[in-house]
Amino acid sequence: MRLPSIRRTATVAATGLLLLLAACGGESEAPATSSSATASDAFPVSIEHKFGTTTIAAEPKRIVVVGLVEQDALLSLGVVPVATTEWFGKKPGAVWPWAEAALGGAAKPQVLTDADGIQFEKVAALRPDLILGLYSGLTSETYATLAKIAPTVAQPKDTVDYGVSWQDLTRTVGTAVGRKAQADKVVADVEGKIAAVRTANPSFAGATGLMATTYEGYWVYGPQDPRGRFLTDLGFTLPAGLAEVTGKEFGANLSRERTDMLDTNVLIWLVEKYDADRAKVQSDPLYTKLKVKSEGRDIYLENEELVGAATSFITPLSLPFLLEKLVPQLVAAVDGNPATAVQRAV
Repeated sequence: MRLPSIRRTATVAATGLLLLLAACGGESEAPATSSSATASDAFPVSIEHKFGTTTIAAEPKRIVVVGLVEQDALLSLGVVPVATTEWFGKKPGAVWPWAEAALGGAAKPQVLTDADGIQFEKVAALRPDLILGLYSGLTSETYATLAKIAPTVAQPKDTVDYGVSWQDLTRTVGTAVGRKAQADKVVADVEGKIAAVRTANPSFAGATGLMATTYEGYWVYGPQDPRGRFLTDLGFTLPAGLAEVTGKEFGANLSRERTDMLDTNVLIWLVEKYDADRAKVQSDPLYTKLKVKSEGRDIYLENEELVGAATSFITPLSLPFLLEKLVPQLVAAVDGNPATAVQRAV
């Protein structure tokens, strides 16, 4: 369902980690990080986050990503991490096609998994000099363990877990690798593309929009989730009461009594199987009563197809692709005319 993994509670004894780090310390392996530019900012730099402040003494050369999307921000700045963390899709290096050009000819990163928690021993064996976990659900325990390995930047302190905006993520990563000005330009360029779409589509302004999935019934993504912010950035308004439903989380299950909240001008469903899940939703007696269904306002995206995946990533590299592929479907849906077919976006 493309809900971020929250199973990040496994711990490793500090003594064992220190022994592993000591064993790795004598190696002279060349850094696996490559870049098309050099850091322009002075070090050290300090970054505040949920668990305190992390100081990065010098330009990092071996970056391990334990968050789910930070590789895109790094690649947009010409930096290739030594390792990424698999979210979904099983792409080599956890690098999706929209990011391939930014990777260039560099070797793809090693891929870590988090199905049973962070792989601390593998992280330590990579001898990182920076660990990034901005789009994550790190706990104080997992952060403390990672911080024993290398300087670690966790999720922002003022956002929900898995709630960092793509702008803040990109700028924070830019600061961490000494490319703050470059990160600002990346953000400005993508924001310009979004603004151009918003200007070209005045029908988006004030129309209601929502993203949902079929996880344990109906799950809706809230105003603190990057997917929700994508809609508001385009000019849409999220349904009244959504913030109360999702609370201090990026999303929440919607009770059957609140199915009316799905009756928006545009509703994007993120589903595992396009045909089966679409049929299941559209046959729900409560859903069939809604105008969003009868007027053809709903859009279905399969999670592991490119448009669906880009909708979950919401990064400076996925967004230009997403705007190109999804906006025509939004235009067709928002007019409320069933005769205007919403095509499948892949």
